[in-house]
Amino acid sequence: MPGLQRSVLGSLALITAVLGFGVGAFAYTAGWLSPNRLTSAKLVSALAPPGGAALGHRRNHAKGVCFTGTFEANGNGSSISRAPMFASGQYPVVGRFNLATPDPNAADPTVRVRGIGVQVSAPDGDVWRMAMIDPPVFAVSTPQGFYDLLTASASKDPEAMKGFVGAHPEFAAFGEWASKAPWTSSYAEDAFNSLNAFIFTDGSGAKHAVRWSWRPNAQVTPITAEDFAKLGANHLEEDITERVARSPQRWILVLTIADPSDPTSNPTKAWPKDRRTLEAGTLIVQNIEPEADGPCRDINFDPTILPDGIEVSDDPFPAARSAAYAKSYDFRTAEAASYPRTGASAKP
Repeated sequence: MPGLQRSVLGSLALITAVLGFGVGAFAYTAGWLSPNRLTSAKLVSALAPPGGAALGHRRNHAKGVCFTGTFEANGNGSSISRAPMFASGQYPVVGRFNLATPDPNAADPTVRVRGIGVQVSAPDGDVWRMAMIDPPVFAVSTPQGFYDLLTASASKDPEAMKGFVGAHPEFAAFGEWASKAPWTSSYAEDAFNSLNAFIFTDGSGAKHAVRWSWRPNAQVTPITAEDFAKLGANHLEEDITERVARSPQRWILVLTIADPSDPTSNPTKAWPKDRRTLEAGTLIVQNIEPEADGPCRDINFDPTILPDGIEVSDDPFPAARSAAYAKSYDFRTAEAASYPRTGASAKP
């Protein structure tokens, strides 16, 4: 264990810059809010860097780029969910590639965790929004643990992070990934994971606990952190813009169905690799647009906005994230004049 602790602690300088991934917050429905405990406003404030929040921007995952495209469903998902966008066909998508940082000007190599926001719309008006990240597990098992992580990372006490790791042994798996997993040089090569469990209801009314992933169609070429740093501060946006201009980029939607013994309330626990999976369709990214005037700019990728046939599970994080996303949205819309828009929407 001492060696593992050193490995985890050794990665903390890097991790501190990206602690906000998959923002955990607090919602009344999750049972986390009370006058003497955490609130969404308190948590969102804890995400701010020392110099203060970037006005007009998302309080986390602040650096990103918009995309549009389609979700091409193959019909397989309909076997476990009556959600309309699982029926065979094509559905419009608006999304956002992003980095888990409160700094919209952060250099790409300083941010370990990458994310994707996706909105899939069905003809009947149903919408499925998702916010996913590339680690295979979450860093902590409860919203309170996430706040503790933010607090420890911001502390001037050199023992604070060591104390946090000691009190939260579940952090070790994320720390191992953050410090040892290879990087990629492109969003197009990243797999993105829901980590949280949701309940799918099929046409007969049967329920299934599910996690899902977007798995890249592009060839994955691992790269070291050192080599990635040589590519430049804004390489990821530049790269995905160039790739999509040449040809659409694709990700396969893989649904993983839990066994009754699998935990659904703890995103730090990966389900066994032999669980049943379904390939439900393909995300096709066809256009990239800068966020300043792009279609994703004002979308709140709240993971509790779900179509009929999908609902939250006993995992507290989706409802918690919903509360934080709403608070962040309120802040940034009130600060719209501070956002550096361009083109037709720019301020004179």
